[in-house]
Amino acid sequence: MDAIFDIELKLLLEGVYLRYQHDFRGYAVSSMRRRVQQAMDHFGCATISQLQEKVLHQPAVFAQMLQFFTVQVSEMFRDPSYFRALRETVVPVLKTYPSVKVWVAGCSSGEEVWSLAILLREEDLLSRTLIYATDINPDALRTAEAGIYPLDRIAQFSKNYRAAGGTGSLSDYYTSNLHDARFDRSLREHVVFADHSLATDTVFSEVHLISCRNVLIYFNRELQNRATALFHEALVRRGFLGLGAKESLRYTEQSAQFLELDRDERIYQRI
Repeated sequence: MDAIFDIELKLLLEGVYLRYQHDFRGYAVSSMRRRVQQAMDHFGCATISQLQEKVLHQPAVFAQMLQFFTVQVSEMFRDPSYFRALRETVVPVLKTYPSVKVWVAGCSSGEEVWSLAILLREEDLLSRTLIYATDINPDALRTAEAGIYPLDRIAQFSKNYRAAGGTGSLSDYYTSNLHDARFDRSLREHVVFADHSLATDTVFSEVHLISCRNVLIYFNRELQNRATALFHEALVRRGFLGLGAKESLRYTEQSAQFLELDRDERIYQRI
């Protein structure tokens, strides 16, 4: 049965690529198996073939499938030590440029984008910075752009903010009601949200910092190499790349093109 499951999985991913031009064929198989099984349970399908029929014939089902194909797990200032390292090691260099461009690749529902905007404002850098926030999931991008998060998540966000070296209070940056917290619209003025796929799209701008955290772990080796090649091409000379805590450039084709600036926080600098 496992062999048939994998055959059907390949057919589904090929069909999605041909029908919708979203390419998940280079994603790690073990992770994709779990996600597709969850989708089958959600849509009440006994086989992937049944799921494929729904996905290919009903675009609304495919839109829902993106929630399973992509991982939407994040929080503001997630892994606070990473943001502290950016503040202490990367930001002083960024301040030497007259203007700065930052790319948050795979921004999901936007928590990291808003975190970086707050950090850069506190460092008096946001006014001359443009942040590109990209993802392949349109629903996630809409959430990211709105900057509205459930109030019950704010306590953890605030704890992370303080641990990341925040210089004020996170409450300085949002207004709240009984249910939600809405982040300051003036932060949004420095962000461009856009659809972009690391699997199929090309470089769109030269940037000084790329933050792509907890995305590469879901790619196979070939797709990891494609993504890191895009990052190398996009970065200015001696630009910075930040990855997730369980990610590394060590086994990618681009490893020799980067200096490991902070091993613990997975921060690299383009040579």
